[in-house]
Amino acid sequence: MELLRGILKAAVDGGASDVHIKVGYPVVFRIHRQLITIEAPTPTNEWMNSVLKEMVPEHARKRLDSDREVDFSYYEPGVGRFRTNVFQQKGSFALAMRYVKTQVPSFEELGLMPVLKDIAASARGIVLVAGTTGSGKSTTLAAMLEHINANFKRHIVTLEDPIEFVFEDNQSVIEQREIGLDTASFQHGLKHVLRQDPDIIMVGEMRDSVSFTAAMQAADTGHLVLSTLHTQNASQSIGRILDFFKPEEREQVRRQLAGTLKAVICQRMVAAAAGGVTPALEILINTPTVRKMLEENRLEKIGAAIETGRDDGMQTFNQALYDHVKARKVTEAEALAKASNPQALDMMFKGIFLDEGRRILS
Repeated sequence: MELLRGILKAAVDGGASDVHIKVGYPVVFRIHRQLITIEAPTPTNEWMNSVLKEMVPEHARKRLDSDREVDFSYYEPGVGRFRTNVFQQKGSFALAMRYVKTQVPSFEELGLMPVLKDIAASARGIVLVAGTTGSGKSTTLAAMLEHINANFKRHIVTLEDPIEFVFEDNQSVIEQREIGLDTASFQHGLKHVLRQDPDIIMVGEMRDSVSFTAAMQAADTGHLVLSTLHTQNASQSIGRILDFFKPEEREQVRRQLAGTLKAVICQRMVAAAAGGVTPALEILINTPTVRKMLEENRLEKIGAAIETGRDDGMQTFNQALYDHVKARKVTEAEALAKASNPQALDMMFKGIFLDEGRRILS
């Protein structure tokens, strides 16, 4: 375990976000989104098996034996907490470990927009933080929870797989439940959570129709539900939710969603001009216009509603990237590389603004 501790300490000291360890290959860190090989002894099968015997928690061992992969949270004293995935490849186990900072970053430290504070302060509804793997969804969600914790008296119950950020009660009372340790599954935890008198329910990830049905029921009864979703943009998130359900169920679900959705925040990480990364956010808010589109199944126009809804706090990725470039946070080349529509963004840089959204809505 001393070698593992040394690797993890080097990762944290070097600013790595992820550590990749597999048998017979060099150890690799991800630093500023780049994979970098480090100097360390090459892991052997014997070493890996002894490490897993020590680090895999008891509740996860049966799942590892049956599924050959498992997620859990690992804490190395004096180093930090890591979201850990053990999996098998080529007949040997491998580790993918993501460093989770113990102190929840503030909105200002993360470069998040103030409108997210307003969304976090909502009394009820479903708020989704969307994006691809590694886009910082969990960190943004944690910052929203910590803002609530610091400013509002709420009872918060989380369901996580695994627990990443550990919260201390401030203004709010927070219980964090880990899947496999504190409750059998997301579905099981959601089934009983309303009996625990929550004001806010945080679900680590929306994965299926059962989870989302429970979320809509909770929002319908006056609760705020926060969760994450794997999608590329905010408007695509609606279709992704509907894909959880059978075709014959989608009409009813879409109408329920129109009444319970509060906002979708979709996030992409872009390289900052000063070094490191900064988030670009696409924000969809369920305004009366958006709600009507959902009710009438005009999902193809939601993108236009986002584009024309800046007065309501909405924005597209292109608009977010344009603002970053004008504030000199991001270079034009990086913005164009991460844009949903690079041609339209390039025209914006040249002073040509096409009012495409208003044309579509009209």
